[in-house]
Amino acid sequence: MSLSTWLAFFVASWAISFSPGPGALSAMASGLKYGFKRGYWNIFGLEIGILCQLLVVALGLGALLATSETAFSIVKWVGAIYLIYLGWKQFRTDAMPVAVQARTAAPFHFREVVARGFLVNITNPKGTMFLLAVVPQFLDLSHPLAMQYVIIGATLCFTDLVAMSCYTSLASRILGLLRKPGHIRWLNRTFGAMFILAGTVLASFSHHK
Repeated sequence: MSLSTWLAFFVASWAISFSPGPGALSAMASGLKYGFKRGYWNIFGLEIGILCQLLVVALGLGALLATSETAFSIVKWVGAIYLIYLGWKQFRTDAMPVAVQARTAAPFHFREVVARGFLVNITNPKGTMFLLAVVPQFLDLSHPLAMQYVIIGATLCFTDLVAMSCYTSLASRILGLLRKPGHIRWLNRTFGAMFILAGTVLASFSHHK
């Protein structure tokens, strides 16, 4: 991969990473619920999900999702149901500020937060389809592909880490300004509705679109 090609992908990666989607929604919801430091664990799960999606594309399995209606539908419905489930859970989140929640709520389990981020991305076939459409444009087929995929994965993870950190920080800062339970309950319900909407949109998505 030439420097000019990498720079083009680097610029594209920023647009990809900051584009609103389930990953950004998950990052903001984690920042809202746990604050920045704890909510950041969700981002690691998101990045693992992205790398797995890229691996699927690199192994040629992404073409299976593009051509098999059954495979695509299975991943799509699993992802849609999971997003709707997250929305339902967000609705039920206690309306307590982070400072209070840290002392009174159940112990924080980073593995669950990481797993949540991973599942949000890996069960989103739109992300895999997007990578399948974009990544090949930046590959030089006259050179070994393995290192090119490593470079693409590292670049995309870097920009996504920055983008998701911004989303998580934004949500945690908003929460830090709010101390009335009614306001926090409203935010939780808003995020819950957004998750359910994202799941509904995913359920209606077709790989022909």
